[in-house]
Amino acid sequence: MTLSHTHSSAEKPDRVVVLGSSGFLGTRLLRACSAEGIPAVGLSSADIDLAEASAGSRLAEGLRPQDTLVFLAALTPNRGRDSRTLMRNLLMAQAVCEASRAVELAQVVYASSDTVYAFDAALISETTPAAPTELYGAMHRMRELMLTAEIKAPLAILRYTAIYGAGDTHDSYGPNRFLRQAFADARIPLFGNGEETRDHLYIDDAVALLMQVILRGSTGLLNLASGKSDTFHAVADMIAAQVAAVRRRSITIETSTRQNAVTHRHFDATNLIRAFPDVRFTALTDGLAKALAQRTRADG
Repeated sequence: MTLSHTHSSAEKPDRVVVLGSSGFLGTRLLRACSAEGIPAVGLSSADIDLAEASAGSRLAEGLRPQDTLVFLAALTPNRGRDSRTLMRNLLMAQAVCEASRAVELAQVVYASSDTVYAFDAALISETTPAAPTELYGAMHRMRELMLTAEIKAPLAILRYTAIYGAGDTHDSYGPNRFLRQAFADARIPLFGNGEETRDHLYIDDAVALLMQVILRGSTGLLNLASGKSDTFHAVADMIAAQVAAVRRRSITIETSTRQNAVTHRHFDATNLIRAFPDVRFTALTDGLAKALAQRTRADG
């Protein structure tokens, strides 16, 4: 099941409703909708707690027929890695399924994660079996199954790789954390020698792809990744050089004794390029420079 398009060219939806609108991706999606002249409504946990028992009916009350519903809301690992967090995340998906039965939606778009794949899968495509090895990945896979089983509207499942850029609050290992550490401490600690390879997707590219899925009314499954992987050490080197030039101080990259096995992850982007032939990804060094410039401006 790969991605296919309902519309042969871009068509603006009647309205976009974004669940998780205050998050890293959600805030930028709302800006992108505004720039395109698309009516959009953002709902955050302050507006509705999707894990509450009444959330499904409350969400349905705020939806209109032919809305495009974008499901970004999730408790990420920095909020908890335990079974309680898992269950709250699943309750959110249950609320979305309940609301979708009450209102005829034009499209549902779910932002999933590449954590649904096992970390021993070195080259990943949409045909790679989903075999999560930790609760966060299992949560996303369970949500995918719930939505696929119960959502009657056209459904697009997008498995994002790690997204980076200014303003991310998750502080996960990689570009966002490295940038913060370089600024705050003039040091970037690595796991081992930073040998692992990962794909890193710039936030603007992540939003642009999501917008294309909405505008084309796409359905099916797609991995959202640049198709190019770099080692964490290479990422740290880029950030250290860029921050050193701006802050005029040296940045130390610290290696350590490795505690876990080295894993690598690469994506076959064939289906993504087939779905969106005009896609152009921001080079990692350029994306990091943009994130650094935004952070520098924010810090005055």
